[in-house]
Amino acid sequence: MGQAAKVLQLFKTLHRTRQQVFKNDVRALEAARIKINEEFKSKKNEASPKKIEELIKIGSDVEMLLRTSVIQGIHTDHNTLQLVPRKDLLLENVPYCDAPTQKQ
Repeated sequence: MGQAAKVLQLFKTLHRTRQQVFKNDVRALEAARIKINEEFKSKKNEASPKKIEELIKIGSDVEMLLRTSVIQGIHTDHNTLQLVPRKDLLLENVPYCDAPTQKQ
Protein backbone atom coordinates (compact mmCIF):
# COMPACT_ATOMS: atom_id res chain seq x y z
CA MET A 1 0.00 0.00 0.00
CA GLY A 2 1.37 3.42 -0.95
CA GLN A 3 2.00 6.11 1.60
CA ALA A 4 -0.84 8.30 0.36
CA ALA A 5 -3.26 5.40 0.87
CA LYS A 6 -1.87 4.75 4.36
CA VAL A 7 -2.28 8.42 5.28
CA LEU A 8 -5.87 8.48 4.01
CA GLN A 9 -6.67 5.24 5.82
CA LEU A 10 -5.22 6.65 9.07
CA PHE A 11 -7.23 9.86 8.63
CA LYS A 12 -10.46 7.89 8.21
CA THR A 13 -9.62 5.55 11.10
CA LEU A 14 -8.96 8.47 13.45
CA HIS A 15 -12.31 10.03 12.56
CA ARG A 16 -14.15 6.72 13.08
CA THR A 17 -12.44 6.25 16.43
CA ARG A 18 -13.33 9.83 17.39
CA GLN A 19 -16.99 9.10 16.63
CA GLN A 20 -16.98 5.97 18.81
CA VAL A 21 -14.96 7.37 21.71
CA PHE A 22 -16.79 10.69 22.04
CA LYS A 23 -20.25 9.40 21.12
CA ASN A 24 -23.07 11.76 22.22
CA ASP A 25 -20.58 14.47 23.29
CA VAL A 26 -20.96 17.19 20.65
CA ARG A 27 -18.27 19.45 22.11
CA ALA A 28 -15.64 16.69 22.31
CA LEU A 29 -16.57 15.38 18.85
CA GLU A 30 -16.11 18.82 17.32
CA ALA A 31 -12.84 19.52 19.17
CA ALA A 32 -11.38 16.16 18.10
CA ARG A 33 -12.50 16.72 14.49
CA ILE A 34 -10.84 20.12 14.38
CA LYS A 35 -7.62 18.81 15.96
CA ILE A 36 -7.35 15.83 13.58
CA ASN A 37 -7.96 18.06 10.55
CA GLU A 38 -5.46 20.69 11.77
CA GLU A 39 -2.73 18.12 12.34
CA PHE A 40 -3.18 16.56 8.91
CA LYS A 41 -3.31 19.99 7.19
CA SER A 42 -0.15 21.17 8.96
CA LYS A 43 1.76 18.11 7.68
CA LYS A 44 0.18 18.19 4.22
CA ASN A 45 3.37 19.27 2.39
CA GLU A 46 5.70 16.77 4.08
CA ALA A 47 7.80 15.08 1.36
CA SER A 48 10.25 12.88 3.25
CA PRO A 49 9.08 9.23 3.16
CA LYS A 50 10.90 8.54 6.44
CA LYS A 51 9.18 11.45 8.19
CA ILE A 52 5.79 10.43 6.74
CA GLU A 53 6.23 6.89 8.11
CA GLU A 54 7.11 8.37 11.50
CA LEU A 55 3.98 10.54 11.43
CA ILE A 56 1.84 7.55 10.43
CA LYS A 57 3.25 5.62 13.42
CA ILE A 58 2.44 8.53 15.76
CA GLY A 59 -1.10 8.76 14.35
CA SER A 60 -1.63 5.02 14.77
CA ASP A 61 -0.42 5.23 18.37
CA VAL A 62 -2.83 8.11 19.05
CA GLU A 63 -5.72 6.11 17.56
CA MET A 64 -4.87 3.09 19.73
CA LEU A 65 -4.56 5.31 22.82
CA LEU A 66 -7.96 6.89 22.17
CA ARG A 67 -9.58 3.51 21.56
CA THR A 68 -8.11 1.79 24.63
CA SER A 69 -7.71 4.52 27.25
CA VAL A 70 -10.44 7.15 26.94
CA ILE A 71 -13.67 6.68 28.88
CA GLN A 72 -16.68 9.01 28.96
CA GLY A 73 -18.10 10.50 32.12
CA ILE A 74 -21.51 12.16 32.51
CA HIS A 75 -22.20 14.72 35.24
CA THR A 76 -25.16 13.39 37.24
CA ASP A 77 -24.97 15.62 40.32
CA HIS A 78 -22.90 18.51 41.56
CA ASN A 79 -19.93 16.28 42.51
CA THR A 80 -20.84 13.01 40.79
CA LEU A 81 -19.75 11.49 37.48
CA GLN A 82 -21.29 8.43 35.90
CA LEU A 83 -18.69 6.54 33.86
CA VAL A 84 -19.85 5.11 30.55
CA PRO A 85 -17.30 2.51 29.39
CA ARG A 86 -17.50 1.17 25.87
CA LYS A 87 -17.83 -2.60 25.44
CA ASP A 88 -14.41 -2.90 23.81
CA LEU A 89 -12.79 -1.42 26.94
CA LEU A 90 -14.26 -4.13 29.15
CA LEU A 91 -13.10 -7.12 27.12
CA GLU A 92 -9.64 -7.33 28.69
CA ASN A 93 -10.86 -6.88 32.23
CA VAL A 94 -9.53 -9.63 34.49
CA PRO A 95 -11.60 -10.35 37.61
CA TYR A 96 -9.93 -9.97 40.98
CA CYS A 97 -9.18 -13.19 42.84
CA ASP A 98 -9.13 -13.18 46.66
CA ALA A 99 -7.55 -16.62 46.88
CA PRO A 100 -4.52 -16.76 44.56
CA THR A 101 -3.40 -20.22 43.53
CA GLN A 102 0.03 -21.51 44.53
CA LYS A 103 2.55 -22.42 41.85
CA GLN A 104 3.95 -25.90 42.21
